[in-house]
Amino acid sequence: MLHSQSRWIIQNPADGPVQDVQQRTGLTSIAAKFLVQRGFETDDQIRTFLKGSTEHLHDPFLMKDMHKAVDRIHTAVSKKERILVFGDYDADGVTSTSLLYSALTTIGAEAAWYVPNRFTEGYGPNEPAFRQAAEEGVTLIITVDTGISGVNEAEAAKSLGVDLIITDHHEPPPVIPDGFAVINPKQEDCGYPFKELAGVGVAFKLANALLGRLPEEFFDLTAVGTIADLVPLEDENRILASKGLQSMQDRLRPGLKALLQAAGTSRDELDEETIGFVIGPRLNAAGRLDSADPAVELLLTQDPGEAEETAGMIDALNRERQELVKEIASEAEKKVEEQGVPPVIVVAGEGWNPGVIGIVASRLVERFYRPAIVLSLLEDGTTAKGSARSIEGFDMFQSLSKFREILPHFGGHPMAAGLTMQRADIDQLRSGLIQTAEETLKADDYLKKIHVDLEVSVDEISVKTIQDLAAMAPFGMGNPAPKILIRRAVVEQAKVIGSAKDHLKLTLTNKDHSSSLDLIAFRMGAAEKSISPLAELSAVGKLSINEWNGRVKPQMIVEDLRIDDWQLFDHRGSRQYLSKQKEPRVLLHFSESAPADTPQAWKTVCCKDPDQAAPELSQAAYVTLYDTPDSMDQLRAVMQHLTSLEQLDAVFHDEQDYFFSPAPSRDQFKWYYAFLQKRGSFDMNENIKKLAAHKGWSESMISFMSNVFFELGFVKINGGVVSVNERPEKRDLSESELYTTRLEKTSIQQELCYSTYRSLKKQLDEMTITASVETHSR
Repeated sequence: MLHSQSRWIIQNPADGPVQDVQQRTGLTSIAAKFLVQRGFETDDQIRTFLKGSTEHLHDPFLMKDMHKAVDRIHTAVSKKERILVFGDYDADGVTSTSLLYSALTTIGAEAAWYVPNRFTEGYGPNEPAFRQAAEEGVTLIITVDTGISGVNEAEAAKSLGVDLIITDHHEPPPVIPDGFAVINPKQEDCGYPFKELAGVGVAFKLANALLGRLPEEFFDLTAVGTIADLVPLEDENRILASKGLQSMQDRLRPGLKALLQAAGTSRDELDEETIGFVIGPRLNAAGRLDSADPAVELLLTQDPGEAEETAGMIDALNRERQELVKEIASEAEKKVEEQGVPPVIVVAGEGWNPGVIGIVASRLVERFYRPAIVLSLLEDGTTAKGSARSIEGFDMFQSLSKFREILPHFGGHPMAAGLTMQRADIDQLRSGLIQTAEETLKADDYLKKIHVDLEVSVDEISVKTIQDLAAMAPFGMGNPAPKILIRRAVVEQAKVIGSAKDHLKLTLTNKDHSSSLDLIAFRMGAAEKSISPLAELSAVGKLSINEWNGRVKPQMIVEDLRIDDWQLFDHRGSRQYLSKQKEPRVLLHFSESAPADTPQAWKTVCCKDPDQAAPELSQAAYVTLYDTPDSMDQLRAVMQHLTSLEQLDAVFHDEQDYFFSPAPSRDQFKWYYAFLQKRGSFDMNENIKKLAAHKGWSESMISFMSNVFFELGFVKINGGVVSVNERPEKRDLSESELYTTRLEKTSIQQELCYSTYRSLKKQLDEMTITASVETHSR
């Protein structure tokens, strides 16, 4: 067996709708299954999903306070009032800032932008920044991707005589700030039909309303912020992301072009993964380690030289960020391991950079699969700033909401949150969240889940299949790339790859070996030793196309593996088997005693009487059959008692090799007996070598025949001299226990020591199947 590292939740669609969709669309069976599984069955649903157009975007004026905000902005423009766009320092925030600032300048506004410094100002609007803006003559502040929790800051703006328009997408708190206008589709009394826009999506809708047209020039910024912020790629988000990716293929703004070049990524590779893993992290890096201003400047500049310089600086910050994350994550993991893994992880450290603790929290969730909060203990000695990440089934925002009295600043959504608190309250928060988790989560909630979209066979997978599935992109939250399950395919090859030999490459085939598929399992190289030849393996992962040397082949990138049956590993003929083994096992031996060099950590079980050994055998999972049994029935009884078996190492060591020195034939026995009768006696001490040379026999063969004749009463043996009895009783060779044991040992060695792997596995399988049938029949 090979145990999976996660719980597979399989959702297979009904066959009827799949066949209908396949016939209507001409798609492969897998692509049709995917559409049905995601709830797209009618022609209109499929058309909208595959080719969603801007016609499906909603009217921005359906959003609460949109009319009010647009009127106020137009008034400000006409009166030449100074407008400040107040943003946030993550990728969603800087794209939102760049987008709305550009939209305002397009309509002739006297506008500026401002992004707070994570380290000196913290998250969200703040009164000192508002006061400075007012002193500089600003009369209208528009927040983007932030502000929904800024109740006090809204009051401060009002007292300064500044109108505040809040645009945000985060979860609204119980008390909404008293701004001039508050635009957030998640407000309870907002009738906007789609609630899951990113901050940049809300900014796009405001720009749409301000310009009185669809601002296609901002599709790229909207796509970057939407994908990077991990909002569901459904409804409007899917359309905006798709249109943005298309627009970036046609025209790439200088800043994004320079950022891709700095990262060593080709424009041809630009897709949602490029945004998620290349562009997004770099835009985030600026605000995580320093000021986010360079990120905004990069997105706004039209000067290629300036873009190249700024992109180089941001890429360097990203490399520094990666090193910081590695260092802090190592410290945080050590703290967790020292304390034991609790239901909710809350760790804190002096000097941990507040800009990267969100990534560290994600690493902890990935490593331990627990909700995690990572807190940076600030230099003032009293304050802690934290980031939270959660797991499926534990609503982080709602859980933190129970502790508002000790969280003066926090915000977020079910899977992530940011917070500021007093150091003295950390223990209270930790114990409170652990109690919440104990009340709401079950044991299997702590096992990572993989939601499997489709179960397919190896022969269903082709390059066209993958191309059809690619039409379902962009993938992300709400529309994850399809997870594919291949169940019980035969392992044709398994080998470790990579310079560190830490990756695994598998080739799977269907039962009739008519189709095969390569699988790549990153960082799973250690599993290679747990995959036996011809094992029936199940795998979950994502399909992709492998292009190499002009050849195009389908492949799967593996997320998890599983083998449901016990496995046989062939160590027959290995002289150093015991010295090479590191993991504890149960060694089974049929001889009177276990080998002297058995590792001390191993358990040994004598199986001369399998029924007597049954209690120990029934609990053994990782087993070594060290020597050969006295009979196949003895081995069969052992196999029937191995009810917990997962892995079996077959060694089948034997001191004497009977297979290559088989028992003499009846004709050889006949000749030797006639020889003895003719001579009367035969001194083996003096003449055995001569006889052996004359007949081409071994000396041991002559000794064996002599002992068989002695056992049957045909001869006497005294001091090495064989003498024929005058009137022996007539008996058959089969009556000799020595002879029949030799025949059985030869047969056992032939079946166990010298059979093919396939034949041995089949034989042992049949023994365990027989046991299972007998157990059920009782």
